[in-house]
Amino acid sequence: MITWVLRILAGVVFVAFGAAKFADHAAEVDAFRGYGLPSPETLVYAIGVLEVLGGALLIVGLATRFVAITLAGNMAGAIVTSGLLQGEVISLTLAPALLATMLFVTWTGPGSHALDVRSRH
Repeated sequence: MITWVLRILAGVVFVAFGAAKFADHAAEVDAFRGYGLPSPETLVYAIGVLEVLGGALLIVGLATRFVAITLAGNMAGAIVTSGLLQGEVISLTLAPALLATMLFVTWTGPGSHALDVRSRH
C-alpha cells in the first residue's frame, strides 16, 4: 500500500513540475541557462517531457521500475545543478525526497493498483 501511495504522489508532483516547464518555458530556459547547462531550450523541453510522461506512467504504474530509475537520475541532476551549485531550496528539499522515493519504487516495484502488476496475470 505504501508503495502505491508514494508512486501516485510522486507521479502527480512530476506531472506538475514537468507541465510547468511548458507553462513558464522562458523562465525555465533562463534558469537552465543559469545552471550552465548546454542547449537549455532543448533541455527544458526534454526534461518537461520526461517529467510529464514519467509522472503519468508512475500514476498508472506502467514501466514503473524503468521510469523510477530514470526519474531518480533526473532528481540527482537537479540536486547537483540547481541545489548544490545554485542553492535552490526546492532542489535541496523536494528533489532529495523524490530521489529517495524513486529509488524505493525502483527497489520495491509498482505496488498495488498498477498496470505492471495486472500485466503479469
